[in-house]
Amino acid sequence: MKTQRDTGETKHDKSGADDAHCGRLHIVLYGRVQHVGLRYTSLYLARGFYLTGWVRNLPDGSVEMEIQGARSRLRAFFVKLKSMPHIHIEKSDISEIPCISEERKFQIR
Repeated sequence: MKTQRDTGETKHDKSGADDAHCGRLHIVLYGRVQHVGLRYTSLYLARGFYLTGWVRNLPDGSVEMEIQGARSRLRAFFVKLKSMPHIHIEKSDISEIPCISEERKFQIR
């Protein structure tokens, strides 16, 4: 039997796109955000907050992500990510985008 960790699937305990409070953010982070474990930290935090989406490094040294779930969990995710001592976010561009109802996991691209 596969576990959540094996498949990368995220349970949707009132946090998925079906929730009336669903939000999806497109985020680009600038600063000391590459080569510091930000993508793996994002993966770990997103799964812990039952969020879906993806994260990837960009050629200019920034990190791009889309993250989806309950708005309160999105806020908590971002607060926790910014508090990590090994990550230094100098600037973030954040915009709200439409939710993707069929998305079921958070992944590193």
